[in-house]
Amino acid sequence: MQGSPREEGEPGREQEHARPGRQQGTRPRGWRHRSGGRRVALMQGAQSGEAGRQKVAPWGQWAGVPERVLRGAVAENADSLRRELSNLHLKEDRVKPDTNGTIVKSNENVEKTDEEEKEDRAAQSLLNKLIRSNLVDNTNQVEVLQRDPNSPLYSVKSFEELRLKPQLLQGVYAMGFNRPSKIQENALPMMLAEPPQNLIAQSQSGTGKTAAFVLAMLSQVEPLNRYPQCLCLSPTYELALQTGKVIEQMGKFYPELKLAYAVRGNKLERGQKISEQIVIGTPGTVLDWCSKLKFIDPKKIKVFVLDEADVMIATQGHQDQSIRIQRMLPKDCQMLLFSATFEDSVWKFARKVVPDPNIIKLKREEETLDTIKQYYVMCNNRDEKFQALCNLYGAITIAQAMIFCHTRKTAGWLAAELSKEGHQVALLSGEMMVEQRAAVIERFREGKEKVLVTTNVCARGIDVEQVSVVINFDLPVDKDGNPDNETYLHRIGRTGRFGKRGLAVNMVDSKHSMNILNRIQEHFNKKIDRLDTDDLDEIEKIAN
Repeated sequence: MQGSPREEGEPGREQEHARPGRQQGTRPRGWRHRSGGRRVALMQGAQSGEAGRQKVAPWGQWAGVPERVLRGAVAENADSLRRELSNLHLKEDRVKPDTNGTIVKSNENVEKTDEEEKEDRAAQSLLNKLIRSNLVDNTNQVEVLQRDPNSPLYSVKSFEELRLKPQLLQGVYAMGFNRPSKIQENALPMMLAEPPQNLIAQSQSGTGKTAAFVLAMLSQVEPLNRYPQCLCLSPTYELALQTGKVIEQMGKFYPELKLAYAVRGNKLERGQKISEQIVIGTPGTVLDWCSKLKFIDPKKIKVFVLDEADVMIATQGHQDQSIRIQRMLPKDCQMLLFSATFEDSVWKFARKVVPDPNIIKLKREEETLDTIKQYYVMCNNRDEKFQALCNLYGAITIAQAMIFCHTRKTAGWLAAELSKEGHQVALLSGEMMVEQRAAVIERFREGKEKVLVTTNVCARGIDVEQVSVVINFDLPVDKDGNPDNETYLHRIGRTGRFGKRGLAVNMVDSKHSMNILNRIQEHFNKKIDRLDTDDLDEIEKIAN
């Protein structure tokens, strides 16, 4: 697919660049202390008041949000990301699979709570893959549970120890891997053992997990045999293409190796047998290819990989389809399952799919909040929360901040209000295309915007060293209105990183939200102090 044309209404090159940040010492207009007292130093990077008067979007729920926030902010990096996605034949529309793997447009007009945003895990996983150019250091310790406790436990510190075929080792080094990552050190000896062993592994994006199972598949493929030997399930079309890209890169020194994508829209004639040695696709289409259409003989599959299991079970129908595919495979087929998280539902699913497994889990990270100062602010309504936010920014210097909202509607309103005051604001929410999200995050990382307003779509996996303050404009709750402690931890964990101290401020506007905050304090056994944003001296103290 060629590079996609610019959307109607998207700014051209002459509109792409955001207005320059204000000079040191100048103040955006309107940022006064609520009591009408002294005006104080504001956040670094805020813009001039004159620049705050700008064209706003007239459409839909984003009415009033400056177009620069919604479109211009992503334009600068969008071209390169568009090329990257176009190379993978991705769609411009944001998509999600139906139960048969069909690509369908999501309903952009439905108001999403942050609980619903959290369920959009497939898009978040793809986003993480796009914004990470290399492996990340994982601070979690790995816990290995072997199916045979008496068997010696092996790990490797170099790829040479694995005794790979020369073409494979060449492919590994060509991809830029110098030594195995933490997950690879423990997983590869099991996956490449003779006979091969089944594995359930917990691994997050950016840790080399995809390369590990691709290496396992390529190790067992016999390129001269022209039929499917390895089968990999991905929750979505886009994630399947991302995995396929890794297979193509690592296997490029096998000229006979071919890869087929079992995704809806890839039309083959009924009764046709495919000759590609590796098939990767979505569960609905793979099931059709194995059963109804007979494109694949499942009894010849040597390696079965189920990737992103936690994403898989969040998609209606994928869980049952995956189990049906697994039951068609021979008993000696190697089964590999990977998941970023292991809730009870994921664990039950994994044990159904992978018999007699070795298990690699990440030891639970200490829920330590010692490097983060936490406060709450009492307010009566949304406007008071915004004014408290103004007072907070008016009293302390903030390099960059992330502000979390419960719904995209609130996020859009808040981004508009902040932009009216002349601040460089980026907006990130779940209905944006993955391409746009990645561009927004890259601009924020580069410091081109100083404030990132977002829903839960950005709560995990995004590290920006300059973020010194996280603000919960709305406290995180689950679908039943109970405190979402895990999301709270991940939200405020965006600050206090890289050994630095961070600041988290929670906005409380009702008895219910106060109850939520109290339960969060109890869960983490950590007192959250009240902050009076009318007292500038008190605010200034929290920055020291």
